[in-house]
Amino acid sequence: MTSARVSDAATAPPALSRADRAVIGVLLVATFVVILNETIMGVALPVLLTELDVTAAVGQWLTAGFLLTMSVVIPVTGYLIQRVRTQVLYGLAMSLFSAGTLIAALAPGFEVLLAARVVQACGTAIMLPLLMTTVMTLVPPARRGAVMGNISIVISVAPAIGPTVSGVVLDLFGWRAMFWVVLPISVAMLLVGVRRVTSIGESSSAPIDVLSVVLSVFGFGGLVYGLSSIGHSGGGGSVVLWGALAVGVAGIAAFVLRQVWLQRRERALLDLRTFAFRTFTLTSVLMMVMMGLLLGVATILPIYTQNVLAIDPLATGLLLLPGGLLMGLLSPFVGRLYDRVGPRLLLVVGTVATSASLWFATGFDAATPAALVLVFHLVLSLGLAFSFTPLFSAGLGALPSRLYSHGSAIFSTTQQLAAAAGVALLVSVMSARAAGLAASGESATSAEMGGLHTALLLAAVLSVTAVAGAFTIGRGKAVDPV
Repeated sequence: MTSARVSDAATAPPALSRADRAVIGVLLVATFVVILNETIMGVALPVLLTELDVTAAVGQWLTAGFLLTMSVVIPVTGYLIQRVRTQVLYGLAMSLFSAGTLIAALAPGFEVLLAARVVQACGTAIMLPLLMTTVMTLVPPARRGAVMGNISIVISVAPAIGPTVSGVVLDLFGWRAMFWVVLPISVAMLLVGVRRVTSIGESSSAPIDVLSVVLSVFGFGGLVYGLSSIGHSGGGGSVVLWGALAVGVAGIAAFVLRQVWLQRRERALLDLRTFAFRTFTLTSVLMMVMMGLLLGVATILPIYTQNVLAIDPLATGLLLLPGGLLMGLLSPFVGRLYDRVGPRLLLVVGTVATSASLWFATGFDAATPAALVLVFHLVLSLGLAFSFTPLFSAGLGALPSRLYSHGSAIFSTTQQLAAAAGVALLVSVMSARAAGLAASGESATSAEMGGLHTALLLAAVLSVTAVAGAFTIGRGKAVDPV
C-alpha cells in the first residue's frame, strides 16, 4: 500500500506554487469582470436609445464598436505579451478598462459613452490572451485541462449572466449603475493584480512593426465592421458595407504576407507558424464554428422570446441564466475529464449535444412553452461546456511554448471574427426570410417566426460540420513540424 502511494506521488504532475496560483487566480477574476462587461449592453440598449435620443442604427455601435476595437487590438497582444512584462501589461489592461468604465458612468451623451466603450475594449482585448498565455506557461500539461476548465467558466458564465445582471440593475437603478457596479471591482482587481501578478518568462526588445499594426487595423477592423453592419442592417448591401468587407479581406491578405516575411526575422506581430501545427489549425476552425453558432443563436434567441413569445427582457435574462450556470458548473468537471481522456471523446459529446439542441429548436413556434426553450438552452449549454475546454487545451497544448502568446492571440482574434460572422449570417438570413414572408401577406409575428425558423435551421445544418470536425481532433504534441 505504501509503495503504491509513493509510486502515485512520483508520477503525479507537480503542483502549482502558491505564487503561481495567485497569479492565475487574479487573472481569472479580472478576465471574468471584463468579459461580463461585454454582454451587459444588450438588454440596456432599448433604454439607452430612449434616454440618449439616438436611433437603433446608431445605438448598436455601443456593442459593435466594442467588438470592432477588440478585433483591432487583439492581434497586437501576441507581440505585447512577449515584449512587455506581465505585471506592466496587466496594469495597463485593467487601467484602461477601469478608466473606460468611469468615463461611461459619467458620460453626458452618446458620443462620450461610445468613446468609453472603446477604451474599455482596449483593456478587455489584452486580458484573455494574457490569461491563456500565462496558464500555458505556468501549468504543466497534465494539469492544464482542469485549469482550462476554470477559464471556460469565465468565458461561458460571464456572458450568460451579463443580461440578467443588466436587467436587474436597470430595473432598480438605471443604466449608469451598470458601470458604477463594475467600477469598484475593476479598480480592486487593478490594485490587487499590481501587487500579486509577477512577470512570466523573459521579455524581448525587438521593435514593433508599424506597417503590421496598420494592416491589422484595416484588415481585422474592416472585416468585423462589415460583418457587424450586415448583421445589424439585416443583410443590406450598401456601398460602404461591401467596401468595408473588401478593405478587410485585402488588409488581412496583406497582413498575412507581411507576417510571413517578418517571421524569418523573428519580428512578426502575429506569428502564423502556429498554423503549421495540425491540431492547432483544426481546433481554431472548430472553435470559430462553435463560437459563431453560440453568438449567432444568442442574438436571435432573445428576439424569439421577446417578439414572438412576448417574454419581457428581464424574464428572458432569467430564462437563459440556468444555461450559463450549468456551463460554469460543468467546466471544472470537463477540465478534469480532459486530463484523463483527452479531447476527442469530450468534443464528440459536446458537438452532438449542441447539434441535437439546435435541431430540436427548429421545431419552435409561437405556441412553444417557455419550459421547452429552457430545456433547449440547457442542452445547448451542456454541449458548449463539453466543447470549449478541450478546444482551448488541445489547440494551445499542440504549440511549443515560444508560440503560446501568438496562439492565444490568434484564438481570441478568430473568436471575434466568428462572433461577428455568426451574428451577421443568422440575423441576415432571419431578416431576409421575415421580409419575404411579410411581403407575401403573412402577419408580423408569423413572418418573424418564419425568419427565426430559417435561421435556426441554418445553425443546425452548420452544427453538423462541428460534429464531423470533432472526430479529427487528437491530443496534439508540441513538436515542430519538419
